Amino acid sequence: MDKKDYHALIEAPEMLDYGVYLQCDRLLSCQKPLAELSTADELQFQIVHQVEELWMKLMAFTLADVIAYLRDGETHRVLTLMDRVHRIQRLMIQQLDLLETMSPRDYQDIRLQLGNGSGQESPGFRTLLKMPQDIWTAFTKTYLEDRGLTVDAIYDGAYQHDASYAVAEALIEFDELFQKFRWHHVFLIQRSIGLGAKSLKGRSVDLLQAGAKHRFFPALWDIRCAMTDRWGGDHGLVRDSISGGKKAAS
Repeated sequence: MDKKDYHALIEAPEMLDYGVYLQCDRLLSCQKPLAELSTADELQFQIVHQVEELWMKLMAFTLADVIAYLRDGETHRVLTLMDRVHRIQRLMIQQLDLLETMSPRDYQDIRLQLGNGSGQESPGFRTLLKMPQDIWTAFTKTYLEDRGLTVDAIYDGAYQHDASYAVAEALIEFDELFQKFRWHHVFLIQRSIGLGAKSLKGRSVDLLQAGAKHRFFPALWDIRCAMTDRWGGDHGLVRDSISGGKKAAS
């Protein structure tokens, strides 16, 4: 078969039960017809971003269950589902690497197809941004207030490595991976169009870095600083060298 024949097979494969169940006919028609691609890389661009939307749909669906289980204090279910969310997040980060195989010149051709579109308009991404507040509220009520605990207590003052601590660590893992995804996306944009360029809405893409510095659960990050400063105050910020030398210069 020549290239044209393969393209026909790609766009209209034989549909057996497996394909019917997955609605592959609809799924494979969600991309532009191969003959209309602005560049061969446009198919990759569409598929990667469509897959990201599917992962974010599954993530949001899972987090909705997590919120309900947080409210009910179902710790094992929370931890199991958060592990699933973390795995999805890692997949999303890895998938962005595919787009680094696209040349800046080819990406400029694809940008002409986007109208004024921006990744910040991603429906899945926008949904996920709305969920951390409800996650934190549920965690605070069930795992802190109802147990007479504080973030400081579960990490340091009354540290027992208990359910409250385990759930808190699952939340900070979600927070960390979400921000890693954002930073990975920033570097992808820098590699594709440069951070000093104007976005398709006329704003500098440098603004994306501000969002990448955001934290969903700042209390879980701040406790690390508080503990380090407190321990430094108790044991000395600068201590004798374990190699036998004098104290390091401050």
